[in-house]
Amino acid sequence: MAGGKETPRQKMIGMMYLVLTALLAMNVSKDILNAFVTVNEGLVHTNASFDTKNNITQNAFELAMLNDERKTKPYYDAALSVRNMSRDLDKFIIELKSELIEEVEKVEKKTADTLKLARVNGKDNYNEPTHFLIGPDEENATGKAKELKDKIDKYRKDILDLIKLKVKKPGAVTTFEKSLGLRTGREYSIFEEKEVSWENNLFYHVPLAADITHLSRIQNEIKNAEGDAINMLYNEISASDFKFDTLAAKVVAPSSYILAGSDYTADVFVAAFSTTQNPQVWLGEYDSIKGSLKGPVDSSSVKVDRGIGTYTVKTGSEGLQKWAGLIRVKSPDGTYKQYPFKSSYKVARPAASVSLDKMNVFYIGVDNPVTIAAAGVAPSDILPSMSGGTLSKGSGPGQYTVRVSGGSEASIAIGAKVNEKSTPMGSFKFRIKRVPDPVAYFSGKKGDDKLTKGELLAAPGVIAKLENFDFDLKFDVISFDISMAANGGIATESSTSNRITAAQKSLLEHAKTGGKVYIENVKAKGPDGSVRSIPGVNIKIKS
Repeated sequence: MAGGKETPRQKMIGMMYLVLTALLAMNVSKDILNAFVTVNEGLVHTNASFDTKNNITQNAFELAMLNDERKTKPYYDAALSVRNMSRDLDKFIIELKSELIEEVEKVEKKTADTLKLARVNGKDNYNEPTHFLIGPDEENATGKAKELKDKIDKYRKDILDLIKLKVKKPGAVTTFEKSLGLRTGREYSIFEEKEVSWENNLFYHVPLAADITHLSRIQNEIKNAEGDAINMLYNEISASDFKFDTLAAKVVAPSSYILAGSDYTADVFVAAFSTTQNPQVWLGEYDSIKGSLKGPVDSSSVKVDRGIGTYTVKTGSEGLQKWAGLIRVKSPDGTYKQYPFKSSYKVARPAASVSLDKMNVFYIGVDNPVTIAAAGVAPSDILPSMSGGTLSKGSGPGQYTVRVSGGSEASIAIGAKVNEKSTPMGSFKFRIKRVPDPVAYFSGKKGDDKLTKGELLAAPGVIAKLENFDFDLKFDVISFDISMAANGGIATESSTSNRITAAQKSLLEHAKTGGKVYIENVKAKGPDGSVRSIPGVNIKIKS
């Protein structure tokens, strides 16, 4: 776009302005003042050219707004602010010129507004302009020049602050700041040969023709600053645009594992990327406040080739796995744009299942351990419930304990939290059975067996064992009888524990080789508290 740069003609006018100022300082004849009229007219013409060029840039802004309002609007609004600030200051100077002519020529304001410098009679008048612009104290200006200086200082600060906020290229901002005129610091006066205030140097004891030309030059600097600023803002619309050479259709789904009955959702779009510039892809947790990754950063897991990164990782633990990171892309202006991302996938162990319908059993009165899992669902997201018994959480992932107290059937319904919603996964039925009876053992023997008399007398008592049963359950013998032939009849002694009593041992001491001893009426108490009568042991005494 056209900027506010000086043309050779404008440079020539500037040189003439400097020469005339020097001649004026040397008290050259007042006829030289007519040359100020020529310089002023040149500046007025230049200012009109700046207005035209700045309008062209503004029109380009408005066209960009029609094409992409969301992208353009922040810079368009900033450009409008620049133009409004410039117009306000320019309008103040126009009014100041008119007031000066009105003060010197003693004409009405409407006449002063249209009176050109060439037709002003008092071009050489410096007393009234000095009083109007400086005031009574040349070292401490209180007139209109002081007000002008304050407005210029504010304009310069505001336009610099705006550019620093909106333009992202530090080098460009620095160049703009250095080239920006409108400086109002103390200056060396060629009249007084010392440093004086800005107001004094420009307007003290200076004829009207020079004052008007000074003001036109300040307008020139304002319009030049306006043009540079709005061009920089316009360039920001496209300076950081990425150049892509490839378009591809992409489908992105928020989940890589979908359960039957759940909705499958995916974004379908055209992705643009450059095959000539590889972005940087770093993995880690993104800190939105600091705008960077925190903690350990992995810069090697994503391999980037021809503009596309590929993430490959060996899966380990089951369930939902989350990953995130940052993509950094170098823009055409040399700065980096950052794009944080996050994603997830679900890991399930490879497995096949075999359902043994006849063995789906819960036993009464004991802890029945179960493991509940759903493919693609983390154990923490499984939501089971039970009827016909109680279900409590176990110690490990997916582990539960079932207790049933009676009945013939129980069921477990499994739900799962998927995408923050509870999803039914199925229901499973189980039969309820009583734990089988244990078997009585005496001196390591069960049923019908043989013992020597020594082995018989060494036995401490009766124990009960569960045979061919996977649960580690214990039954306690609480009573049993010992019977045998003695004194021409049958003698019986009882124990109210699992230990042989003294009376029972005394009875066994009368046992003879070939005789039989009967361990009978055995009662055992199970882990559920129930007492069962179980078959005893028949022992034949061997030699």
